[in-house]
Amino acid sequence: MSNNTIIILSILGFSVIFLIMIYNRIIAIKQKRSQAFFDIDVQLKLRYDLIPNLVETVKGYASHEKELLENVTKSRADAMNSKNLGQRVNSEAALGTAITNLLAVAENYPALKANENFAKLQEELGDIENKVAAARRFFNNATAEFNTAIQQFPAVLVARIFGINSEVYFEVSAKEKEQISNPVQVKF
Repeated sequence: MSNNTIIILSILGFSVIFLIMIYNRIIAIKQKRSQAFFDIDVQLKLRYDLIPNLVETVKGYASHEKELLENVTKSRADAMNSKNLGQRVNSEAALGTAITNLLAVAENYPALKANENFAKLQEELGDIENKVAAARRFFNNATAEFNTAIQQFPAVLVARIFGINSEVYFEVSAKEKEQISNPVQVKF
């Protein structure tokens, strides 16, 4: 073999190895993002399981709030049946708003607020919401890492070759942002 052939084969071999390394890094980051989404899913499943108990408890005290209770139940079903991330984000935002409204209505029923079961469910819901927020932050960090990785040179070339595109974040909805900036006023 001539020196030119050896040089060309070496460059070609190095290029293939480099391409494989970049591709594997992108796939590893994508898997980390998928795992982060499954973590959100676990927390949301816990919330879905808690909601019927919360609704039943409130129903006993606020039976004339039928529309509100139906809205919570419908929002839960929509969120559980979401087909893609965009639809899931919107459904979760609607569910969060429905739960907030349910808890706000509960403020009008002193006997309900004093109910030990309701207090326990409300505490569990708060804990789950904190876990969902933490899982969402982790997911969004993994999404940012993935999007950055596929936009950097030379990975952007590999991403284009394999049709790998940027992914969406699990964002807080406009309604949730409004609730964060205008928290519920508690008066004693």
